[in-house]
Amino acid sequence: MFAAHVGVTEELTWAPSSWSAVVHGRSAALFAVLAGVSIGLLSGGVRPSTGHALVRARVRIMVRAAWVFVIGGVLEFLGTDVAVILSYYAALFFLALPFLRWSPDHLLLLSAGLAVATPPTALVLARLAVAADVETPFTALLLNGEYPALWWWTFVLVGLALARLDLADGRVRVSLFVAGTAAAVTGYLLGWLSTQLLADGVPSPGLEQGYEDPGTWDPAWLSGAQPHSGTPFWLLASAGVAVAAIAVCLVVADALPRLIHPVASVGAMALTVYSLQVVALWALPPETSPGTAWVLLSAGAVASSVAWRRVAGRGPLERLLAWSSDRAARAIDGGERTGEFDPPDVALRSRTRTPR
Repeated sequence: MFAAHVGVTEELTWAPSSWSAVVHGRSAALFAVLAGVSIGLLSGGVRPSTGHALVRARVRIMVRAAWVFVIGGVLEFLGTDVAVILSYYAALFFLALPFLRWSPDHLLLLSAGLAVATPPTALVLARLAVAADVETPFTALLLNGEYPALWWWTFVLVGLALARLDLADGRVRVSLFVAGTAAAVTGYLLGWLSTQLLADGVPSPGLEQGYEDPGTWDPAWLSGAQPHSGTPFWLLASAGVAVAAIAVCLVVADALPRLIHPVASVGAMALTVYSLQVVALWALPPETSPGTAWVLLSAGAVASSVAWRRVAGRGPLERLLAWSSDRAARAIDGGERTGEFDPPDVALRSRTRTPR
């Protein structure tokens, strides 16, 4: 994420000098898949909440989404070059609410269907909005913004499905790695094939290519699997990369807990770290090179996260979200505290034996 935001990345080729570009687009997709995992853990993990517990879980998720939306808006006012994802993230939290009781199989089937159907649907609706000169924050949020929720929805549902699995089971981890790798390879191969058949070998840079031309329709707009392009092939490939990455991280975290502790500390404060890196990029002198910015952000994130967790535990923004969402959920019970309001990182360790 830091590399993508400071501009370290370039077009990915076979040349080793370009391999840093592997993070472009894929880190954002992983971020969205992990949002789905968090939503799943907040709503029961492998045993989805039901009845009144489900109502409380939905309240907690909605309160957190509201805070994430507000924080995203504040960060956008800084005017950095970072395309802040948090407002879209909040919309994705709401879009996941109707599916909290679905099984992993049904969630994966739905996400596959959305990966196929939502890119052309978003493209059609965005073209209609542009032609009618109806461009609002709502249309940007759902259809033609930096992270259109209509098709980023796919990633959240994949993550929600993962949270419904026993991630502590070694066989599940192996299955996730194999399935994720297969999905990634399939997505990129089909993306390449689609460019040969539809676009003379030139992949679409993104769905926005078709927004401004209401008189024609070119299937090449949906070809390829370029980062952030929004094509079905990119959604499949990026979701596969995210699933495989999560499987690998779960194994490494169990095998080498002390070694990965610094990175896990950053992950446990993801919202705080994300927000502070936007502020840091706003404050850095414009002449700072991408490589220097990346080193400063990475070292600063690791050092500050490890120190904060040792001294204060949960990150400040994570503490705010947990406190406010727990209070809202307890209000439904007339103020009674239950055992269902464990911090998400505690819930994750209890189900997977893996620190966040």
